[in-house]
Amino acid sequence: QVQLVESGGGLVQAGGSLRLSCAASGTILGIKVMGWYRQAPGKQRELVAGITGDGRTNYADSVKGRFTISRDNAKNAVFLEMNSLKPEDTAVYYCNADLIVTTLRRGPYWGQGTQVTVSS
Repeated sequence: QVQLVESGGGLVQAGGSLRLSCAASGTILGIKVMGWYRQAPGKQRELVAGITGDGRTNYADSVKGRFTISRDNAKNAVFLEMNSLKPEDTAVYYCNADLIVTTLRRGPYWGQGTQVTVSS
């Protein structure tokens, strides 16, 4: 069964750092765009950062200069390095990937979510 498995969330003080990881498990043919989203209580899910297969990235304005997204195509994995964390970064973070499972099956998959809590 194809799925995205996340790890790396936790509790950190403001100004600290965390690194999130997400890897696709199961048999797939390839991965297009990968990204990280987050959802804070009472708010809509928002895009944090995205990365294409050839390494082009985009970031939400609120995280530019603090977060870095990267991927390892050989391991079907995407990472989010988060520095200078702020209390407003507190949310559940979700990995997202456009997976090519077969020549006829392709679509967005979501990770299970990992909680990031930044204390002031």
